[in-house]
Amino acid sequence: MNFDEIIRKNRSYRRFHENQPIPDKVLTQLVDYARLSASSGNIQGLKFFISNKPEKNAIIFPMLKWAYYLKHWDGPSEGERPAAYIMILGDTEIHKTIDVDVGIAAQSILLGAVSHGYGGCMIASIDRVSLRKRLEIPEKYDIPLIIALGKPAETIVIDPVNAEGNIEYWRDEYSVHHVPKRSLDELIIKEF
Repeated sequence: MNFDEIIRKNRSYRRFHENQPIPDKVLTQLVDYARLSASSGNIQGLKFFISNKPEKNAIIFPMLKWAYYLKHWDGPSEGERPAAYIMILGDTEIHKTIDVDVGIAAQSILLGAVSHGYGGCMIASIDRVSLRKRLEIPEKYDIPLIIALGKPAETIVIDPVNAEGNIEYWRDEYSVHHVPKRSLDELIIKEF
């Protein structure tokens, strides 16, 4: 798969083939992609918690909100839930600010997942208090983002933004997930 294909297949998947596990070796490789990626000031203040066991996944799943624009959808149903999660943690004993690094690491993980035949979704809407308590996560770790991972069980289509400028993603009557994207002409500023 070339880079263009990887980018185009890297969508925010929210439904997976839950019964198709992701091996530890692949998950470790995904974290290694994040480790080898750029780090602001080379601080390297991120840590990663990997979950691919059903009992841990069952703790993480209800702590997440899945799709802001799909108001009447509570997230994937049983059988469509992620096979794994990578929780990105900020080690506050190393540095207090890790925002840029979180985005870089998450994108590296997701691009790597696609290259291995998986897909994922970055989730920042997290019940952090309950999750910290349930998993006994030490206070020194911030929890900025969780990446849900698995074999995608949905079709995602990129559409142009409509004439009204609506960027809200939506699902059609066939459960195809549509994601409006602004045109390249709209994004590139040719002169000031």
